[in-house]
Amino acid sequence: MNTTRDRSAGFEWAPGLGRLPFSPIRTMFNAASTMKDVLHLSIGQPDFAAPGHVIEAHIKALRDGHTGYALDAGLPELREAVAGTYNGLYGIGLEPENVLITTGCCQAMFMALTGTVKPGGEVIVIEPVMTLAHIASLAGAKVVRIVTTAAQGYQVDPQEVIDAMNDRTCAIMVNSPGNPTGAVYPASTIEAICDAAAERGICVVSDEVYDRLILDDEPYASALVQGPGLDNVIMSSSVSKSYSLAGFRLGWAISTKEHIETLQRYHMYISTCENTATQWACVAALEGDQSCVGEMVAEYRRRRDRVVELIEPSAEMTGYRPGGAFFVTPSLPAGGDSFDLAMRMLKEIGVCTIPGSTFGESCGNSLRISYSTSLEVIEAAFERMVPWLSEQSF
Repeated sequence: MNTTRDRSAGFEWAPGLGRLPFSPIRTMFNAASTMKDVLHLSIGQPDFAAPGHVIEAHIKALRDGHTGYALDAGLPELREAVAGTYNGLYGIGLEPENVLITTGCCQAMFMALTGTVKPGGEVIVIEPVMTLAHIASLAGAKVVRIVTTAAQGYQVDPQEVIDAMNDRTCAIMVNSPGNPTGAVYPASTIEAICDAAAERGICVVSDEVYDRLILDDEPYASALVQGPGLDNVIMSSSVSKSYSLAGFRLGWAISTKEHIETLQRYHMYISTCENTATQWACVAALEGDQSCVGEMVAEYRRRRDRVVELIEPSAEMTGYRPGGAFFVTPSLPAGGDSFDLAMRMLKEIGVCTIPGSTFGESCGNSLRISYSTSLEVIEAAFERMVPWLSEQSF
């Protein structure tokens, strides 16, 4: 037995885990929680009340005794409701077996990335990118970054993505509407990426959690319909954003039946199954009155338009017009440190935003601003923020 190893530090974590950064989002929230009179332009969840009929369905499920385990792939009724929702939206032919119920969109993305990535492989991401991209590194892959900017409305040239594909590419992360940008990709972009990935046997991991929050009168381009099929697509979404049910932690993955069976085996070792009563409530969300979604979209559109107006005259912020979700990420003068700037702004004037560096190496001179808060808070925050920014040295 080897007894020479220094045990003073306890056990050793996996090397990849040690490289995971602590989320700057949580750092900002934690700092703000110790302060008074903070105006939040930081929250990544809807500020609307959950739909009443969903809450009633949740209570009924509990009272009816739906408190035991559900099937590991998800409640059959919910898998059918998810498939039916997308069939209705896009005129496609999904079946319940194309759906796996997960603990939010995040679990679906985690399984898709760790399940498709191979040590030494590559994952293409489009920056700014949600923090789940770090999971690719945890799985032993190299992250290949395609950079987009506020000046171009954070639209990506699909040819850049295609040119980055090679024999080592395992997956491509696509997020539209985007977090943190709110950018919505046109059908031509999604189609080009999906087609090229299919030709090369690469998985497109498409995060579509904001797919119902489209703020302009444009058809939404889903990876479910823009590519040649689902053989190279794993799409993920949830009820968190569309129905203001973030705390339900209920989402899904959609792909071919064969891919879903593989993910189902993986899923058994992570969460076994999802909250049973919550699944019944989500059936009511998907199959019930959808006016709540339309009301949210109308209000987000109103807020988006006002935020764009408030950013436009600022010499320190380069804005654009996001097409979806409830985020905008204006860029700042070059050379700034977004984390330092965001923390000083929080401490000095009580406005909480999220530093752009949270979302990639190329995003250090930007701030994510969320308008999932009232117009009154938005107006008050900009009254503090715009003159403060004008006094900073970049």
